[in-house]
Amino acid sequence: MKKIIALDIGGTNTRVALINEKYEIESVKVSPTVVGNTNLFLDSVSKTIKEAIPSFDGVAALAMGVPGRVRYDGFIYALPNIHIENVPLASYLTKEFRLPSYVINDAEVAALAEANVGPYKKAKSLYFVTISTGVGGALTIDGELRNSSYEAGHTMTPYHGEVHEFEHMASGVGLHRLCDMNGLQISEAREFFALVKNKNPLALSVYKDWIKMVADWLEMIYDAFTPEVFTLTGGVMKSSEIFLADLRRAAPHCHLELCGCGQEAGLIGAAVLGFQKSK
Repeated sequence: MKKIIALDIGGTNTRVALINEKYEIESVKVSPTVVGNTNLFLDSVSKTIKEAIPSFDGVAALAMGVPGRVRYDGFIYALPNIHIENVPLASYLTKEFRLPSYVINDAEVAALAEANVGPYKKAKSLYFVTISTGVGGALTIDGELRNSSYEAGHTMTPYHGEVHEFEHMASGVGLHRLCDMNGLQISEAREFFALVKNKNPLALSVYKDWIKMVADWLEMIYDAFTPEVFTLTGGVMKSSEIFLADLRRAAPHCHLELCGCGQEAGLIGAAVLGFQKSK
């Protein structure tokens, strides 16, 4: 049975797994991500792979998602949360393990997981959205990436007579800014939604603006791509029981659902990428 070495590289941890064609995780290892030094980062990734994979028999490729901008050939322009730039990850791993290596953005990887393994995999088109520290998105059609945008969160949106980047107002960090502009002090998004749940008048006013902002952004994406379903994840979605029903009402053309792959989306999506590239 063909297998993929899948990597989910984050700012805190790097996860490496051996995954078969049934998308079963046969082995996995988690190691702290080395930050601030490109060579040490590359060495650490290689070491984790060697420790995680007991046998390379049947392995067709290495595939991974990273939190940064990636060139078509797997060269990474920058990993801001890991504090390194110009990272030749794909070519390094190909040389190290003598296997094809594929690298894409982590939002794209999660989109592949949702479109191929998640509960909405039968949808012909799916738009994946993550609303966390920032905002990211990716479109899949028939289970393959068709449009992904590192700029999805940088769409310009009007607010109170000014124009702002969408993620600067609507993401987890953006909510802090949005509240600040309205005289409401919060420490994190979860605190804001707790105030909304408790019907704090000022929080409810800001909440109304936030819902409209997010709904307008989703409807804009729908107008551009008309996906059958949107799947939503990210830190802000941990409070979805408070706002998802309101967001659905505010964006009536958009079929909004929570992502189904959970914490394994990064590894499963990387495996999907590897299998698709190895056909």
